[in-house]
Amino acid sequence: MSASLHAKIAAVTGGASGIGLASTEAMLAAGAHVVVIDRDAAAVEGLCAKHGSALTPLIIDLLDPAQCETLLPRLLAAVDHIDIFHSNAGTYIGGDLVEAAADDIDRMLNLNVNVVMKNVRAVLTHMIARGSGDIIVTSSLAAHYPTPWEPVYAASKWAINCFVQTTRRQVFKHGIRIGSVSPGPVITALLADWPEEKLAEAQAAGTLIEASEVAQAILFMLTRPRHVTIRDIVMLPSQFDL
Repeated sequence: MSASLHAKIAAVTGGASGIGLASTEAMLAAGAHVVVIDRDAAAVEGLCAKHGSALTPLIIDLLDPAQCETLLPRLLAAVDHIDIFHSNAGTYIGGDLVEAAADDIDRMLNLNVNVVMKNVRAVLTHMIARGSGDIIVTSSLAAHYPTPWEPVYAASKWAINCFVQTTRRQVFKHGIRIGSVSPGPVITALLADWPEEKLAEAQAAGTLIEASEVAQAILFMLTRPRHVTIRDIVMLPSQFDL
């Protein structure tokens, strides 16, 4: 890497599991102090026991509008400022659209789209005032290809891809970089909703990637010289036939 994250302060939503956990631990290893934002208090407590004072816990259920609204003030009560914000929390619905429950659609679109927009909006007010900052959003390969087995999930990521690209054009003049990482299938709990036969087929074919590999891509984005923005990284297993 061209630069470390020494003395940087990062915040990661959904930071106690999956890609968020891998991102948290990669940034800790690169020298950052990380605020882990998650609703799973037990998982966050375990991370605190492992990493000690290098990590600050912040228990928030982002699907609760009142709690979501407290994100920025609670962050700034816990740390002096925010250099890096990784908007990672999300959920997944796969399968045929006609089989998806309406409540599940609402919940997924709320977390994958509305919460991301509200969190980024809140953090931007702080970063604009400071004249600097990095925002990374976890997107998906599904944002770039109309995957027929996950129309609701894919639609949420297409929306976020547009959000990242348009917001970047509004805020680069303030010294803020914003980009997205769009991995193909990653071995995380989100794959629990995949049909068993599809998951088994993917594992056998070597068409899944590790969360730690996504985290390394995020570090690459964060450690470029300030005059360079990596707007999008699309990453997929080499055996993925797309």
